[in-house]
Order: sequence, then C-alpha cells, then structure tokens
Amino acid sequence: MCSTLRDTSPLSSPDASAWLYSFDKYGWVFGLERITVLLEKLGNPQSGLRVIHVAGSNGKGSVCKYISSILQKAGYTVGLYLSPHIERFSERIVVGNKEISAEDLAMLVSEIRPFVEDMKQQGNTPTFFEIVTALGFLYLKNLAVDYAVVEVGLGGRFDATNVVNPLVSVITNISLEHTAILGKDIVSIAREKAGIIKDYVPVVTAARDDAKEIIEQVAKERNAPIVHIDQTTWKRVFYKGEHQGFVVQGSFKDYTVKTSLLGRHQGENIAVALAAVEQLQMTGVYIADNDIIDGIAATSHPGRMEIVSEVPLVLLDGAHNPAGIRMLTETIQEDFSSHRIILVLGVLQEKDIKSMVSMIVPCADVVIVTKSTNPRAADPSLLKEVIADFDIHTTVFVEPSIPEAITQARRIATQKDLICVTGSLFTVGEARTVLLSGTSSA
Repeated sequence: MCSTLRDTSPLSSPDASAWLYSFDKYGWVFGLERITVLLEKLGNPQSGLRVIHVAGSNGKGSVCKYISSILQKAGYTVGLYLSPHIERFSERIVVGNKEISAEDLAMLVSEIRPFVEDMKQQGNTPTFFEIVTALGFLYLKNLAVDYAVVEVGLGGRFDATNVVNPLVSVITNISLEHTAILGKDIVSIAREKAGIIKDYVPVVTAARDDAKEIIEQVAKERNAPIVHIDQTTWKRVFYKGEHQGFVVQGSFKDYTVKTSLLGRHQGENIAVALAAVEQLQMTGVYIADNDIIDGIAATSHPGRMEIVSEVPLVLLDGAHNPAGIRMLTETIQEDFSSHRIILVLGVLQEKDIKSMVSMIVPCADVVIVTKSTNPRAADPSLLKEVIADFDIHTTVFVEPSIPEAITQARRIATQKDLICVTGSLFTVGEARTVLLSGTSSA
C-alpha cells in the first residue's frame, strides 16, 4: 500500500537540496543496516563499481585526488566520492573533474526520495551521509565510470561507504580523532579503520606503531596482502614557490614527481597513492609511468595546503585535528619561516582545542580567532581564553565571522606577511569563498 502513496514528482534543485539537508539533523548514526536496505531498493548500484576505498585520519582526501588524477591521465573515466565538501555540495560527487550538476542531483533525489520516505515511515530513517553515499554510488553507476575512488566519511567499519568490495583498500595515517565515536585510544581507532579491509583484497597503509600492528593483524586474519609506507619510502628533493618535488620508491622502480600540493607530508600521501596504483597495475590495469608523473603534477585539492593569494601570501589548510595541525606547523616552520605569520583560526567545539592551540600558536605573530557559520563552531572568545592560558603575550583579535576575520587579517598584513587560515574545513571553505570572490566585510 505504501508504494501507491509515494511522491515521485520531480523536484527542483532548491527543493532537492532542502530535502537532502533536512536529514542533517540525524547526525552520525553508525551501522550498515540502513545503507544496505537503501542500496537494495536502488538495485545495489555499488556492486558494479570497481572501487579504490580510502580511509585514515589525515591525507585521505589528497590520496583520493592523486589516485583519481593518475587514473584519468591513463585514459580512464574516474568517479570520485569525497566528504565533506569545502564550498559546494557538488564537490562530493565528481566524474572526470566535473562536479555533479544541480539538475542531475535533483533527478537523483527525486528517484531516491520515495524509498527514503518509506524507510522513514518504518522508523528506519537513513542519515544525511547515508543518503548522499547512496546518491553517489547511483550517479557513478549511471555514468558507467571505469573506476570509483571512494573516501570513507568517518571511521571505517561502520561507515556507510563500507558496503563496497574494493580492488584496493587504503588506510593513510591514524591519529586520535573523533574519540567520542571511534574510541579513546589509537588501538581502538585503528581497529575501526581496519574494518574496511576485505578478504584477499590488498591493503596499503601509512599507519605506524600500534596502529600498524592492528592493521597487520586484521589483514592477516583476512588473508589480505599488505604494503607499508614509511619515511624511507619517499624523500623531498626540492621546494620552490608553489611546487615541490619528491623521489618516491615504488615496488619496481623509483619515481621523480612534482606536485603543487604543499607540505613535506605530501611525500607520504603520494607514496600511498602510488602504492595503491601499483596494486591496480599488478591486476592488469594499464597505467604508464608518465601517467603517474603527469597525474601527480596535475592534482589539486582546494583548501588543503593551498595558496590562494601571493600579495600578501594567503595559505588555506583545513587542518582540523592535532595531527593535521602538527603537519601544518611543520610546513610553516620549514617553508615559510621568513614570513611574519598572521593566523586566522576557527575550530569546531568538539575538537581537542588545547592541543591544536599549543602547536600552532607558537608559529604565529598575530592570531585572529573567529568562527564559521557551522553550529558546532567554537566561540571565538573561548579560543582566546585557551590561547591566553597557553601564552598571555600573544596578540589576539576576536572577530565574530569569517569575512570580518579576513578583513582584519588584510588590514594588518604587509606584502611580506603570510596569512594562514586553518582549524576547520568549514572555516577554510568560508574563507576561500570570501578570498576568491574578492569580498569581505566593510
């Protein structure tokens, strides 16, 4: 009877977006039951996809971008499913560098909505991320992509993306994050991330110490061959302006590559991506050496170690946990030490704010604390208090919004200064929109 009452009328783009975001209030609810039911109603679009599945604490988005770019250079049609987005929802679902259109999204929402409403009536409401994941898989199937590079949303074992049977499983580094959900220690978090490992499917990981041991243990239990990436696998050979070069050790040869993504840690991300690509090569996927070199050179990742202005220099980095902030701090100290640093900082309230502040503030000459429009954003006054507890001598400005913070940073910056915006992907996304549109508050 329910099916006869379904509303199957096409939705406009604004209505589709509003309907989709109405599920944001359900937050994160772990488990694969709802996504499994929803995908079955849609004909299991994920089953026909050839997937590279990427989890980890930091760098997984960059690894996804490198892999996708390499496969595209090799002539394949590649679908990319990422989260969260920086500025536009459409950044989450991309085919061949083209983001999903508002019209295609509306059509998909119209298709999926009746099934979601049925589940809702039965008390089995899927979350926003589960619905978006189903939309992503359906879109990639409809466009018949050759490969789908899929980023885990949160954790791994119970993440909505973990319904795929991938060609390769990738786990980047592992650090303390989302401890209220994933566990209070590295071992617990590593166990959640290792949940993406499938029987006999090769694994590439850059995890270290206890996390590495857990991943090795799970891989052994599932007869999954494993490749480890560590500091000996790659070496930075130059940094100049907006590019840097690395020598990366592959399974069969070394590669000399160049990237516009900044920070020494990109060497690890490139090495992980290269190892994943080599696993594909070993199964017969044709990818030439030049495809790897050109693909890495062509990779971009907005909002992650991205320079968006040169006078003054403006660096955006969505570092949102202590491990990410540590990488940013090392990059500032190593590559931008000659600049006076104006730090624009906005953090989500559930993050380890004290640890993040203790690492990044010593790099800054001036700090501007602010908040994004995200309801989970920490109050700038709280950030100022944390900074004062850490170092009472730091010059701190409080601005209630990102546009006002950018205006203040520009007001006090000289041509030789570096404005660094960080602390949250939401902070960086809003700042990027302001900076690239050329607008800010009066």
